[in-house]
Amino acid sequence: MLTQDKKRVVIKIGSSSLTSLHGEISRRKLEKLVDEVVQLKDDGHEVLLVSSGAVAAGYRKLGCLERPSTLPEKQAAASIGQGLLMESYSDLFLSNGYIGSQILITRSDFSDEDRYNNARNTINVLLERGIIPIVNENDTITIDRLKFGDNDTLSAKVAGLVDADQLVILSDIDGLYDADPRKNEDAELLNKVHEITPEIEAAAGDPGSAVGTGGMKSKIDAFKISMASGISSFLGKAGTDNIVYDAVYHNARGTYFETAPETENLDQKKQWIAFNSGPEGEVIIDHRAKESIVEMKRSLLPMNVHHVKGRFKKGAVVRIHDLEGEEIGLGVVNYSSEQMKEMITLTEPELESYEKAAIERKDFVCHLDVALPAGV
Repeated sequence: MLTQDKKRVVIKIGSSSLTSLHGEISRRKLEKLVDEVVQLKDDGHEVLLVSSGAVAAGYRKLGCLERPSTLPEKQAAASIGQGLLMESYSDLFLSNGYIGSQILITRSDFSDEDRYNNARNTINVLLERGIIPIVNENDTITIDRLKFGDNDTLSAKVAGLVDADQLVILSDIDGLYDADPRKNEDAELLNKVHEITPEIEAAAGDPGSAVGTGGMKSKIDAFKISMASGISSFLGKAGTDNIVYDAVYHNARGTYFETAPETENLDQKKQWIAFNSGPEGEVIIDHRAKESIVEMKRSLLPMNVHHVKGRFKKGAVVRIHDLEGEEIGLGVVNYSSEQMKEMITLTEPELESYEKAAIERKDFVCHLDVALPAGV
């Protein structure tokens, strides 16, 4: 992270905030966004953009009258639109003395720890050298089951990846309300949120735009990730004058999401385990083992493994369940599924030859420590 005065900022902007009513790139909207990013850069901040808009920018060029509904058409539109989007960004940043770079990623790039760290290293080099990375999911080749889900989730994961100081999500609504303001005229804007409560989740609505894909629910899930990672976040309305610049300086109208100072944040390793790893199997433990790893914060020993489901190798991430089926957390195993199944049949003296814990405490993320968004 940078000094207190200089921040590393991730800005997410959606399709509806970048395109015209006809579904094409709005030069005016792009110029406004770029102008504010340039202001931040001139102040010494590092800025990374997570930008939607490829499909919306390309589908009319593909010959579609409406946003396509089939996957091949969406991907074809993205292959056209991504180039148009980057060309516009590059021209605008260059005219202000800055360079933009394109980063296209897929969920599998994050689920593999080596590729995750490689992406982190690459983006860090760009940011440290004053480049503005422009990140989007590689919609041209990504299939639905391997998608991040939406760019709200992607932006929160990218913010954690690069150790951002702040995440700014721009939307078509000016913040989080205690009720749906489109249905309840008495709904009040929440200026600050320190915890995502069930009441807040219940107030999250459906997607509000025909152009974009992310609704308030996806934004709440994104803020769960950023808050667990210790990243200050903001939700505000795109198009508002100086919204990005003011958000970074805490002067904007919107909702600021910040955890309490005493909250324990996930480190890089645990962020990857919790939000990106893609668990490959299950380890079932009894109530005494659950008490040991959850309340006493100890490692999970081989003798405490009750049952194993699935096939996985040493170093894989697995889900940990109790005997009632409740998921306790996620962890990296020191043994393969075959080794762990063999351990279950051994006596306690025989298990003493296994020097490593089944799962080290440092490689375990407990659900009491972080509330995982659905589908992560």
